[in-house]
Amino acid sequence: MYRTRRTLTFAEAFDLPLSVDLRTAARAFAVCPATAYRLVHLGRFPCRVVRIGHQYRIPTASLMRALGIENLPVYAADVEAGAEMSAALTHDAEEQEDRQ
Repeated sequence: MYRTRRTLTFAEAFDLPLSVDLRTAARAFAVCPATAYRLVHLGRFPCRVVRIGHQYRIPTASLMRALGIENLPVYAADVEAGAEMSAALTHDAEEQEDRQ
């Protein structure tokens, strides 16, 4: 089987729009676009496929479920940034109270 030049990274998968084209979905499954089109025509693509005119669109939620990804990940950097923001807001609120 021909492999695509580069599969989607985990971070790229979570930055996808509400639906993607078949080529992007093929990258997520690490198959070439020709294989993806063949699977669609056989009714065997691993997730829901919507045909709109001459295009195939794959709902991102369906793609993520087929990949076994049900929830958004929590990144340590995001937790740290949130903690820093919370500390800054708390500090600002305390300073404001002290001025009153």
